[in-house]
Amino acid sequence: MTGETQPERTVGTAEPNSADNRSGTRWFPRGFRRLAPSLVLAVGGFFTALGLALLLACHIDDRSIEQDMGTASAEVVEKSYLRTVVRFNTDSGRVYTPPNGVLYPVGLQEGQLVSVEFDRGNPDLVRVAGRNMSVALLPVGSALAVLWAIVLSAYWLTRRTLRA
Repeated sequence: MTGETQPERTVGTAEPNSADNRSGTRWFPRGFRRLAPSLVLAVGGFFTALGLALLLACHIDDRSIEQDMGTASAEVVEKSYLRTVVRFNTDSGRVYTPPNGVLYPVGLQEGQLVSVEFDRGNPDLVRVAGRNMSVALLPVGSALAVLWAIVLSAYWLTRRTLRA
């Protein structure tokens, strides 16, 4: 036994027919493979929390506007992908253009006149009259449905890969 040599082991390689090579996961450490399904669910939970936070922010903005609401007729000055800017007269006669644009601008075009509701204490907070957070439910809900279709597929694949 003293003169025998042990076979050399190499780290990071797999035999051509080993289970690690067949599953396609030989490049990831075993600890990561074990955590992967949980990480996939955590990412899904994080983005779900962001979507729910967006809906909560819409609700808070609507409530702020409704507590001290002013109404005005506004002109759509600029329409871009990120915001829609309107110009309107406040109750005090001041012409105001909120720098962040108007809430719920779906369907507005430049030059269009639209009725708006705004918070008298904070005229930066303005929305199209008659619209509220319910306008945001469909896009956020749709995005979360697609997200979870992807997350659950990835979860299933990572769990399946671990069993292989």
